[in-house]
This record gives sequence, structure tokens and C-alpha cells, in this order.
Amino acid sequence: MPRYSLTRAEAAASLGMSINHFERKVQPDLRVVLSGQLVLIPVAELERWVQRNARRIVSTPPGAPRLRVTGDRR
Repeated sequence: MPRYSLTRAEAAASLGMSINHFERKVQPDLRVVLSGQLVLIPVAELERWVQRNARRIVSTPPGAPRLRVTGDRR
């Protein structure tokens, strides 16, 4: 059976980050489902967040600044 939502801990783990970082930096950008005190994050919201925040990192030649981020900023 497919999962339609994840707990905050599961959502943070699925993005490869700590729950603390998730709650501070990611959760404010997401629509969530509240059920009493339980906060559920729809998987579709996580996918949307990843797509909106994905950037290309381009390496630069030696001596130049180490990395630069490219992509459309919204």
C-alpha cells in the first residue's frame, strides 16, 4: 500500500537531513496535514519542494571561487 504522507522525522530522513534542519528550513515551505498533534507531510509536497529547490552546481577552474550555483531562482 503506498504512503501518501510521512511524519516529520520520516520526511527529514527521506531528504537526508536532520529533523532540526527540516523543521527550521524546509517545513515552513510545505503544506502539512494536521491530525490532533500529529503533523503529516504529504509525499507530493516533499517532491514539490525538491523540484523547486534543486540547483545545478558547476565546478570552476583552480584559483577561481570553489563553486557557483546556477538555475532559476523563484
